[in-house]
Amino acid sequence: MPRSGGCHHHEVTEHYDVVIVGTGAGGGTLANVLAPSGKRILLLERGDFLPREKENWDPDQVFVDGRYVSRDTWYDADGRPFQPQVHYFVGGATKMYGAALYRLRPADFGEIQHVDGPSPAWPVSYDDFEPWYTKAEWLYQVHGAHGQDPTEGPWSRQYPWPAVTHEPRIQEIADAMRDGGYHPFAAPCGILLDEADRPRSLCIRCNTCDGYPCLVHAKSDAETIAVRPILDRDNVTLLVNAEVQRLETDPAGSSVTGVVVSRGGQTAVYSGDIVVIAAGAANTARILLRSASDRHPNGLANGSDQLGRNYMFHNSNAVVALDKEPNDTVFQKTLGLNDFYFAGDGRPWPLGNIQMVGKSNAAAMKGEEPKLTRLAPRMSLDEVARHAVDFWLTTEDVPKAGNRITVGGDGRVHLAYRATNAAEAEGLYGELRKIMNHIGFAAHHVLDKNFYMNMSIPVAGVAHQAGTCRFGSDPATSVLDVNCKAHELDNLYVADTSFFPSIGAVNPALTVMANAIRVGEHLLQRLGSGAA
Repeated sequence: MPRSGGCHHHEVTEHYDVVIVGTGAGGGTLANVLAPSGKRILLLERGDFLPREKENWDPDQVFVDGRYVSRDTWYDADGRPFQPQVHYFVGGATKMYGAALYRLRPADFGEIQHVDGPSPAWPVSYDDFEPWYTKAEWLYQVHGAHGQDPTEGPWSRQYPWPAVTHEPRIQEIADAMRDGGYHPFAAPCGILLDEADRPRSLCIRCNTCDGYPCLVHAKSDAETIAVRPILDRDNVTLLVNAEVQRLETDPAGSSVTGVVVSRGGQTAVYSGDIVVIAAGAANTARILLRSASDRHPNGLANGSDQLGRNYMFHNSNAVVALDKEPNDTVFQKTLGLNDFYFAGDGRPWPLGNIQMVGKSNAAAMKGEEPKLTRLAPRMSLDEVARHAVDFWLTTEDVPKAGNRITVGGDGRVHLAYRATNAAEAEGLYGELRKIMNHIGFAAHHVLDKNFYMNMSIPVAGVAHQAGTCRFGSDPATSVLDVNCKAHELDNLYVADTSFFPSIGAVNPALTVMANAIRVGEHLLQRLGSGAA
């Protein structure tokens, strides 16, 4: 493993007030908070801008050919190579996300018992965190309706935009759920849509939010919302195709003095009064592990031996129900259901979240063709897709010390991972089948939607990775303090999903955005710029 020895190995190329590694939900949002202060900020992005091209919306290119999946090789616990479904672009993983911007539930901030073990408490409460959730919802222009979901926590301000209107078939499903005693709610969604003023709306309500980049920049991703608006500032510098290799420290090992970057075949070293890593849970751990030195022999900031451990990845299932009636919905992601999020009503364990997912199309279904045509032999794939109603089921994954990132001698990511709470995921699937029967869908027409995750092994789908640098008040059991500063270093922070002690059962993006605003406000005070 490379060792910096606590000394400078390179001349520093340039110094900044803040160096931020990564431009996604964490790094991009943080930069947006800091930029108005006038402090000199360097943004380092491993990838480039995602090109705007007609292939953005081509399901063959996106799903079959994996046009935007980055060429990276990781290894599983047995040393077998695999290609993770990662995306290195300005905007990070948000370029391809579905813009489902949920808050964690208040109980998610406390300890929750699951079938495969406890989900630990956070060092802050939901009430502590709530102001930043509100700020994130307003920054990212979220559509929604606080007050509909019985499991949600208190909110200090309504969403900036009303909930996206259900299309007719989804409204019928929502009404049928309500008639059956369920509590469907408007799914919170980050899109630049103005239903009252369509000519001025960027979003044209297509079916390509989930898993596609947006050709018209109408998705509330970190590039569009957070990074692009600050690039014309003199105090903000963005370097693309700049991969951070490791961090160097002072001789005492107490402060980061250099960020070693590989760019265009050259090595450059940047320094900052503050250094923030927001490269994604796996790559943030990789950078810190590769920064081992005499003072930090097991990786930078790893005195607790928690760095790289507790990797979490939602136990998710994409499901297609085939409706007898055609489903001509275009924008389907407007409905959520948390009736089974917690234990209760005879259920001994929490099960998770149900939400609608992007509408199926025949091209994306190609990998499932034999199964689909067996279920509906008289239907073409186009007809199957037309009758499909699509759901995403999310069950919490509990942190385990053995689910971890390590780094091989070649510097590549090694991921040892075993999923948890399979019994809960199966229970959630069973509840969905009951709902479908109530609504009138034939039960045998519900099938796993594997074509959304065309992967050889489950760990390759890393969209909701979290937990490798958990935060906490005790340096013996956590990597970061409550402000997401490394316990052992004066100027090192982490601002992506790495800080999560637990992952809940909803999409993590809004929590990352909210935390980045929280950390940003802390840094403004530390840097002497006053409150945000």
